Amino acid sequence: MRSLIEAGFDRTATLLPDGRVLVVGGFRMEMLRSAELYDPVAGTATATKPMADGRTFHSATLLSDGRVLVAGGEQVTGALASAEIYDPKDESWTATAAMHEARSGHTATLLADGRVLLVGGWGGEGPRELASAELFDPATGSWTSTGSLNAPRSIHTATRLADGRILVAGGVLDANRLATGEIFDPATGSWAVTRDMPDRRSEHATALLADGRVLVTGGVSPAPLGTSAIFDPATSAWTRVADMRVIRSEHTATLLADGTVLVAGGSGAGGTLASAERYDPAADKWTPTGPMVTGLAGRVAIRLGDGRVLVIGGASTIEGVPAVEVFDLAATP
Repeated sequence: MRSLIEAGFDRTATLLPDGRVLVVGGFRMEMLRSAELYDPVAGTATATKPMADGRTFHSATLLSDGRVLVAGGEQVTGALASAEIYDPKDESWTATAAMHEARSGHTATLLADGRVLLVGGWGGEGPRELASAELFDPATGSWTSTGSLNAPRSIHTATRLADGRILVAGGVLDANRLATGEIFDPATGSWAVTRDMPDRRSEHATALLADGRVLVTGGVSPAPLGTSAIFDPATSAWTRVADMRVIRSEHTATLLADGTVLVAGGSGAGGTLASAERYDPAADKWTPTGPMVTGLAGRVAIRLGDGRVLVIGGASTIEGVPAVEVFDLAATP
């Protein structure tokens, strides 16, 4: 069975230009500094140099030059402002400037111009949900504050739209789930509020569809949800679509080569899930696919260059599991 070296959950996984996957940080009784490289072709994992800081609830973003920016996250002392960059050419980590604000549970999105947008999360005293956003410029290694969200939030999603704007949806504020969405325009550094989603939700998943719309699935509100909705950038409106066959949160959602979306794993009313299903936006229909070997929540899914989907890590207990599984659309009946 394919496996990572180290178990843990809330790890990040980033597809590198050479086809390997960088798996970083997470939690297993402590915040992890460890990093490893997984080769999907060989099905093997190799340890690489650890980060300077152990962290979980962090972000990892592939930069335009092939390096990976790891930023923020949490230690037992609270949220981190530190950031570091991994270079796969020599498997080295280099510290970069600290963020203006310590944050964890945020989102990080690569913009069309090569900068990285970090949004929200929690930090400061309390901690509290953040409305702030900042931009990292790889050319200078510096951070610049940009326009703040209209509503602070953490555990939200961020999706880069076809026109380069960023859609932020849902999340948590003061223990309440949010139905609100906002769009960031990199050209102006400003946020515009969208119409609300049909449901309040956090710990949900989104996928950019082939036609430029955005599918949001599941999450908690505060009970786990089976509902789905689609956002249309042309109208800035959400439309409820067919419910999933299984209620789930902390799952993955991945656009496949045929235009359908694979949703896998997560947590349901009875615990962690091994089930998976596919959504066809043309037919507005969910179809079950073969279950995963292991039922886990908090996994990371990556679509590989050959169209297969790699699903990494996750947890059914606080220990986490080093599981790796591959979904192959071509092998699906």
